Amino acid sequence: MPERLAVEYAAATDVGRKRAHNEDAYRLVPEDQLFLVADGMGGHNAGEVASAMAVDIVGQFFRDARKDPPVTWPFKQNHDEVHDSETLSIAVQYANLRIFESARENSDRRGMGTTFVGALVRGNAAWVAHVGDSRSYVLRSTGPIEPLTTDHSLLEEYRRTRPDLTEEQVKRFPYKNVITRALGMKTDVCVEMHRHEMHDGDVIILCCDGLTGMVSDERMARIIRSAPVLSDACRALVQAANDAGGVDNITVILVRTVAK
Repeated sequence: MPERLAVEYAAATDVGRKRAHNEDAYRLVPEDQLFLVADGMGGHNAGEVASAMAVDIVGQFFRDARKDPPVTWPFKQNHDEVHDSETLSIAVQYANLRIFESARENSDRRGMGTTFVGALVRGNAAWVAHVGDSRSYVLRSTGPIEPLTTDHSLLEEYRRTRPDLTEEQVKRFPYKNVITRALGMKTDVCVEMHRHEMHDGDVIILCCDGLTGMVSDERMARIIRSAPVLSDACRALVQAANDAGGVDNITVILVRTVAK
């Protein structure tokens, strides 16, 4: 295994100003340099069940696979890709299946699901896995904030078919909140995975749409740059989302890579 970059990290979650309870979940697994965010959906509080299942199952599966590689069966694991990134993808697929089965077996959980985004730091790179419209970005020491994910949503599909869309047309699009991919909707799911080179001082951002729907990418970058302590930056991002209306739950993880 290549030498790891060291990481610093912090996280924050908040119910926001309009919701009665928090359906987001996150997990920090620093011993594996694995960081996870999920944003649940479904009636009877089932959204918070789905999101908690997603981050718990992925984190535990990853730990189990490190100790006992055959646990990845029956999911096929290729040998021509980075092993740990494949394990993350398989863990997300397994979480999807478990959430789907739980919803099928329990009428109170019928239709529950969750978005998911996770980052795994290995060597000089971060592997990002995502399903749905929770997002990841990277903020490097210089330059603009860079999206690492593309939403699985009707709005994003509309944008791809209409590259000339104006901001006003985007605002008027009636299905902005409809996602096209989530954990728990079917027995299988396509997990989007990408590898990104990392450098000393880069900050990976993992967050739900309760943050990105309230705070622009550029504002997020300014807030993080102005708060060298990551826990302070997390609190400031949550506060900015609440100041803008806080219409949804807000969750963010910040991970800074540090050269040894």
